[in-house]
Amino acid sequence: MGKTFAEKILAVKSGQDEVSVGQIVDVSPDATLSHDNTAAISKIFESIGVEKIWDPAKPVIVLDHCVPAATEKYASNHKTIREFVARQGIGNFHDINAGVCHQVLAEQGHALPGRLILGSDSHTTSYGALGAFAAGIGRSEMAVIFATGTLWLRVPETLKLQLEGPLPDGVEPKDVVLRLVGELGADGALYRAVEYTGSVVEEMSVGGRMTLCNMAAEMGAKIGYVAPDKKTARWLEKRKRADYEVVISDEDAEFEQVLRFDMEGLAPQVAKPHTVDNVCGVDEVAGTKIQQALVGTCTNGRLEDLESAARILSGKKVHRDVRLLVFPASMEVYREALDTGVIGRLVDAGAVIMNPGCGPCLGAHEGALAPGEVCLSTANRNFKGRMGCREAEVYLASPLTVAASAVQGEITDPREFL
Repeated sequence: MGKTFAEKILAVKSGQDEVSVGQIVDVSPDATLSHDNTAAISKIFESIGVEKIWDPAKPVIVLDHCVPAATEKYASNHKTIREFVARQGIGNFHDINAGVCHQVLAEQGHALPGRLILGSDSHTTSYGALGAFAAGIGRSEMAVIFATGTLWLRVPETLKLQLEGPLPDGVEPKDVVLRLVGELGADGALYRAVEYTGSVVEEMSVGGRMTLCNMAAEMGAKIGYVAPDKKTARWLEKRKRADYEVVISDEDAEFEQVLRFDMEGLAPQVAKPHTVDNVCGVDEVAGTKIQQALVGTCTNGRLEDLESAARILSGKKVHRDVRLLVFPASMEVYREALDTGVIGRLVDAGAVIMNPGCGPCLGAHEGALAPGEVCLSTANRNFKGRMGCREAEVYLASPLTVAASAVQGEITDPREFL
C-alpha cells in the first residue's frame, strides 16, 4: 500500500522509514513561524530555563497583527519581541513594514515543497499551497520548539477533495473554499490532512491555492495541501532559499475519504454571521445593507485579489454609506499594485488604502466595527466580536463580491457587473 503526502513527510522528519495514521512522532521542523504573539512565546521560553533557542536560523518572526502599534500594550509587546530577536540572534525577523506573516514567509522563500513548517497561528496551513506540511500549533508548543527543536505530532488521516470545473466567470477560489466549508462543516476535517486535487485546482494560481489551504483551518484540518506543479516551480524560482524535493501522495495511498465536488455551476458564495460554515449563495443575502467592506488579509490580500476588486471598481464609486478598506498582504504586493496602477484605480473609486498587515481582521485596529454595523470581508473568520464588536455582524465573500457590494451599498452578486 502506498503512502500519503502527510505520512511521507512525517516519516522523513521523524527519522523513520515509514509511519502510519494515528502514530505519534517526534519531529524537527524546517522552519517555524510566529508573529506578534512572540512576546508571550518568549516569556514561556525563558521560564523553561534555557538561555539560547535551539537554532536561530529556523524561526521566522513577522510583526503584522497590530502594526504600527495602536496602544502602549501593543508597543510594549513589539519592544519585547525586538529585544528577544536581538538577544537570540534571530535573522529572519520582519518588522512592521513587511506585511501579513503568511504572505511574507512564502514570499521570502521559507515555504518550499517537502518542508515541515510549524507556526503559532492557525492559518499556517496556507503554505500547503506550495507543497509543504504546514500546521498551526500553540504558543507553549512553540516555546518548547525554541528550547528543544522538536515537537510531537499525530500522523493525520487524509481527506482528498477532487474539485472539477470549470469555474464560471465571477466565481473565485474564495467561493470554492466557502462552498467546501459549508458542505463539510467547521469540524468536517478535524485533524485531517486535506489534499486538494482536480481540474479546478490545476487551473488556479498559486495565490488561489493559498486561499484554499488557508481556509482548510476553517474545516478543522491540521494541514491543507496541493501537489506542486510547474506553476509552483515558477512561483518559487526567484524566491527559494534552498533546493527542495517535491513529495506527493502515491497513487495507491489509502485516503480516509475521496470526495468529488462539481464546481461548474457554482454561484458566488457568502458566509453569514456568526460561523464560517454558515454558507449560502449570494442571492440568499443580496440586499443586506453594509457599512464597511474589507479586501485583504492572509486569505485574499494578494495582487490578484486587489485586481479583482479593481475590475469591479474601475470607473465607479464606492457607495457613500460604505467604508471600503484595502489591505495589501505585503509590501511586495503593495509595490506591485502601485506599479500596475491597481492602487490608483481603487483610490479613484473611493477605497482607503491601508498599510500591509492584518488590520481589522482580528478587531485590533484600523477598522473596528460599531454596534449594529455590518461588514462584508474577504477574511477567513466571522465569529462574534471578530472585528472588535460583539454587536456587529461580519459576512465573508470573495474580492469580486466585496467590491460589487461596496459600490451598491448592499450585498450584491458581482456577476451583475461583469
